[in-house]
Amino acid sequence: MKKFDAVIFDLDGTLLYTLDDVTDSMNYMLGKHKFPLRSRDEIRSFVGEGAGQLMERAIPGGKRNPEYDKCLADYFLHYFSNMLNKTYPFEGIPETVKKLHEGGYKMAVVSNKIDNATKELTQKFFGDYIKVAIGQTRDTALKPAPDTVFQALCELEADPGKAVYVGDMEIDIETARNSGTVCVAVTWGYRDRKFLEENGAEYIIDRPQELLDIVGFNK
Repeated sequence: MKKFDAVIFDLDGTLLYTLDDVTDSMNYMLGKHKFPLRSRDEIRSFVGEGAGQLMERAIPGGKRNPEYDKCLADYFLHYFSNMLNKTYPFEGIPETVKKLHEGGYKMAVVSNKIDNATKELTQKFFGDYIKVAIGQTRDTALKPAPDTVFQALCELEADPGKAVYVGDMEIDIETARNSGTVCVAVTWGYRDRKFLEENGAEYIIDRPQELLDIVGFNK
């Protein structure tokens, strides 16, 4: 009998490496507005809480900057046209997702990334196996609020007590806790093992294949 029957994934830093495309689009926008450019490591430290927070951290003055709304619009316009340039699944992810599908696990993606990008990227890379993908909209509370996880569980007809939430940041650990799911934190994303341990992750994995043992695959 399976220990879990549903797996909900974060997207950026968990399923997909997206940092270069995010950085390129941000620097395109910053250059257009004649603001200082940002390094990949700076962008890495800014992401996780949605595009609004990313923008607030990236531009001088944050939301007080009179160009904030235009900057956000310019970033989105560039990113939506360029988000497949350098983005790819992490090593071992496609095979692990395929095995989970073959094992009958219910799967979804829940991200603070804007909803249409979340859906398009999930469809592009995992469309054969993951049919539910939920991102940021004006009407949804961002993680670590549990709302989007609850929405995914509802669409999957899954019980939070039989689900794991897989992510790479402290916000994902909080999201799992708030939604009553079990957190599986990954070390190949935006935070290292020590940080994840200090923030209370229930499971920490270094390779995607380790997820199969945690969920009781073939047991």
